[in-house]
Amino acid sequence: MQVKSMEDFDKLEKPRVQSIPGFYGEELIEGVVIKDMKLFSDERGFLTELIRLDDEEMKASNIKQIIASYSYPGMIKGWHLHSKQEDHLICVTGIVKVALYDYREDSPTYKFLNEIFMGEKCPRAVYIPPGVFHGTKNIGNDISVVIGMPSLFYDPENVDERRVNPIDNDIVPYDWDCKME
Repeated sequence: MQVKSMEDFDKLEKPRVQSIPGFYGEELIEGVVIKDMKLFSDERGFLTELIRLDDEEMKASNIKQIIASYSYPGMIKGWHLHSKQEDHLICVTGIVKVALYDYREDSPTYKFLNEIFMGEKCPRAVYIPPGVFHGTKNIGNDISVVIGMPSLFYDPENVDERRVNPIDNDIVPYDWDCKME
């Protein structure tokens, strides 16, 4: 559509607006915490404190193990959901989009979607409570590394995880493609 007048302008769709830098959503899903991290740099390189185990807001004292998840460019890892496990995610290499969908019927943000962008250029930690579907997509040009810090030890005999196809499912209404605006 070519804008010929201000009347035409007003008919155009308004862009999405980030109320929190690197975040899209109506509001942050209940219980989710985003914590930006500081980079300390000098001529030798840089350092960032990933998480403090005494951080009460991030419920970091609940962390039981630390894993690294590597993804090739464009790859999606999701959707998955936990009934008891809390997740803490930090992207240390590359950049990822973390998508969240509140599946808790008793939550004030039930069925809300969030998109959180994080990585080496936007260092942050995200806390995800049980009952929130989540997944990541590597939106960069190189391998991404996401550090996951779950609140439960992995038990292959009793896995606290359920998955649905990230593209083709009847549960989570989300399009992983880039939003061209």
